[in-house]
Amino acid sequence: MLNLTGKNALVTGIANNRSIAWGIAQQLHQAGANLGVTYLPDERGRYEKKVAELVEPLQPSLFLPCDVQDDAQVEGLTAAIGQRWERVDILIHCLAYADREDLTGDFSATSRPGYLKAINVSAFSLVHLTRVIRPLMTEGGSILTLTYLGGVRVIPNYNVMGIAKAALEMNVRYLAAELGPQNIRVNAISAGPIRTLASSAVGGILDMIHHVETSAPLRRTVTQTEVGNTAAFLSSDLASGITGQIIYVDAGYEIMGMG
Repeated sequence: MLNLTGKNALVTGIANNRSIAWGIAQQLHQAGANLGVTYLPDERGRYEKKVAELVEPLQPSLFLPCDVQDDAQVEGLTAAIGQRWERVDILIHCLAYADREDLTGDFSATSRPGYLKAINVSAFSLVHLTRVIRPLMTEGGSILTLTYLGGVRVIPNYNVMGIAKAALEMNVRYLAAELGPQNIRVNAISAGPIRTLASSAVGGILDMIHHVETSAPLRRTVTQTEVGNTAAFLSSDLASGITGQIIYVDAGYEIMGMG
């Protein structure tokens, strides 16, 4: 039986009730995990209020600001978490960003700042957060991130985000090799296209979803809850022998060569 009772799970990237991070947080909570949640701070506090109201039913014991482009905020997580928790067992990394103009048109038109921002927020942030949280994973643990098929295949309008996801997937493998001796597992879920606030920035996202619905073996796309269920499994002792893997939760679409 999947049971995360007594486990402390830090979840990043919750934006609204349609985000995949929200689906993961719900399933971790349902499995008994004690949640900590980070939010992206802004001058008016809009994101803080919005996320706080959303996660209130999950009763998180930690609610912390974290802008991964601010090194001081990331580094400060260790002390902030250590004041409330004895350890961290699960780290959920659901962070990705690219400027909208870099998700349309020719990939070769990507600007240097846009390229570096996508890599920084979407890929390097996993490395940085792992370095900060690692000392708190005193009894081993599970680190999980989100990727997409566009990291291994060309997807229209995915552009620089595909490069960022490719980097993210290699981060998973190198981190898994490094942290394995400490019984810390590192994996990624490659979810099928889901209509979220983040995916809305990708041109033609509805066409992509429809294509999956007509081409995937299950003849549908997946839900946030299905991704959350897989995340809960990978975070549990039931997945104790799994690390360094990219797990596809996409209704089987990845196996198809031609729809």
